[in-house]
Amino acid sequence: MENFIEQNKQLARDFYAAVNNEDYDAASKYLHKDFTFYVQVDHPIQGAEGFVASEKKNFDAFGEFSFQILDLIAEGNKVAVYMLHEGKHNKNAIMGLEPKGNDIRFSLMMWLTIEDGKIIEKRAHFDRTDIKEQAIR
Repeated sequence: MENFIEQNKQLARDFYAAVNNEDYDAASKYLHKDFTFYVQVDHPIQGAEGFVASEKKNFDAFGEFSFQILDLIAEGNKVAVYMLHEGKHNKNAIMGLEPKGNDIRFSLMMWLTIEDGKIIEKRAHFDRTDIKEQAIR
């Protein structure tokens, strides 16, 4: 069981490394064919294509956008990933806000479910208000 948990944690690390490098083809290979991404609680995005479109919005809005994994906790087929996202809002609008060149820094919690060695579900939890306040200041 310990090896299974470590494999799931490594899958999360590899997946987020691909996303951070904007290598969407590589990131998509870590996603199950029935993948669903929940941005917050009740807003599902279906499939790898939907996920890539969602992630591209972030990278297309922020220059120097990156994130680092601060903590990983896994049990069974679940992996919790705590991250810190940082970037400069200097490219495109996000959440209806035009870029002002502000530095944006926010934490994010991801809850991944692994099935058949791939991520079948990803749930994002973050504070939109915090991001908006940083963007408009």
